[in-house]
Amino acid sequence: MAVKNIEHIGIAVKQLKESNLLFEKLLGVPPYKEESVASENVITSFFKTGETKIELLESSHADSAISKFIEKRGEGIHHIAFEVDDIITEMNRMEKEGFILLNKEPKKGADNKLVCFLHPKSTNGVLIELCQEIKN
Repeated sequence: MAVKNIEHIGIAVKQLKESNLLFEKLLGVPPYKEESVASENVITSFFKTGETKIELLESSHADSAISKFIEKRGEGIHHIAFEVDDIITEMNRMEKEGFILLNKEPKKGADNKLVCFLHPKSTNGVLIELCQEIKN
């Protein structure tokens, strides 16, 4: 099987603490996890309601991708993540299908995942993240 489901929707925010309070009121549940992801220069928090996960992303460095995104577009939906069983196989398949990979090797992302991003130029302007659960 290729893409299994939408794993989460990533939302770029200026202030994680304030946004956590807003989403807690909106969804009626607190975030289940908060973590720093050094490879992406972000601090994230995750909410889950039903089968849906929302990832809030705050920049931890002024020159990070999230910081640049907010400067250019403001706060809002940053990416859609799709869960896959085998990220290497899917990366190869996506490249063969003509999608532009932003990283040639999967890297460790938030929430115990290996991740790879697809360039929005090749996906109708939407940043796509492929993610695979890291099995211990």
